[in-house]
Amino acid sequence: MNTPHLLLDRAVLERNVARLRARLDALGAPLRPHVKTAKSVDVARLLFDGGTGPITVSTLREAEAFADAGFTDVLYAVGIAPSKLDRVVALRRRGVDLVVLLDSVEQAVAVAETSVAAGAPLPALIEVDCDGHRSGVLPGSPDVIAVADALVRGGAELRGVLAHAGESYFRYDADSLAAAAEAERAAAVRVAEDLRAAGFACPVVSVGSTPTAHAARDLTGVTEVRAGNFVFFDLVMAGIGVCSVDDLALSVVVTVIGHRPDKGWILTDGGWTATSRDRGTARQPVDQGYGLVARLDGGVYPDLLMTDASQEHGVLSVRAGSAAPLPDLPVGTRLRVLPNHACATAAQHESYRVVDGEAVTTWPRVNGW
Repeated sequence: MNTPHLLLDRAVLERNVARLRARLDALGAPLRPHVKTAKSVDVARLLFDGGTGPITVSTLREAEAFADAGFTDVLYAVGIAPSKLDRVVALRRRGVDLVVLLDSVEQAVAVAETSVAAGAPLPALIEVDCDGHRSGVLPGSPDVIAVADALVRGGAELRGVLAHAGESYFRYDADSLAAAAEAERAAAVRVAEDLRAAGFACPVVSVGSTPTAHAARDLTGVTEVRAGNFVFFDLVMAGIGVCSVDDLALSVVVTVIGHRPDKGWILTDGGWTATSRDRGTARQPVDQGYGLVARLDGGVYPDLLMTDASQEHGVLSVRAGSAAPLPDLPVGTRLRVLPNHACATAAQHESYRVVDGEAVTTWPRVNGW
């Protein structure tokens, strides 16, 4: 197969899925996987033993593609833009229980007005800011009741609340990760309880990120956990301590195309269009450049990194300060680059080359918005 391309190890993928399912089963919380990482119907079916189940999406394009594949329980976990509500209505008329997300009265009014125009209430979750990472209403804020009132009085349906502990990506020990998971849970449960006390139904309490899903010790009051990166993992997750490098199911296969011995460089045909510009490990204790470099059929080369990238060129070199030798890799050698951020790297490609023992198949991806 031409390079660069995505390589997916099915055995590692299945091991990652089994690990999280076992953990959440022990805590009594169902998983609503986020399909934004893989954006693959084949990966999603593997999560549900070949069938379908509740999923989270990050784009309406995902929602439409997964609806085509028979997935009818869908949470669109990005704040709703009013201009996209016509597509939401179209999906719901197809029999998809699509739930939207919002955190403002303006969004609530738009959802309610669309509900009235469509002749059926659209369900929504209120996003809760549990750690200052991104968007959401603050626990205890009067905005919570104002948003709920605008939804329900206007003719829409309040389905519940949602929190995402994005700051957990910057915690590096088990206790800190567990604290982030508890803060996420507590914030979501508090807002749900405040809504119920004010007379609003709040059946769904949704939390989740890959770090907190693996670190949570108590999920009391939570009705579902969302996570997406866990299917593949990546160097950011390994740097946090959620997984090891051996748990990375995804890599980019590249070919050596040249050498610059005067600079200590090996050049490949895999630039940032193949691996993305993501430098997520740069803020971590160990910076992995654009990714670790591994043998096509084996382990990681000691301290060999993809240290730079242009559009279609990758530069490999030994980590600064390392005594490891630059390996002798002739032109034509194929290598694997382990990604910093699996979601961003996978988004650069249209399909996965899936290795399952001796069998090799191709799984398509869903791209676009």
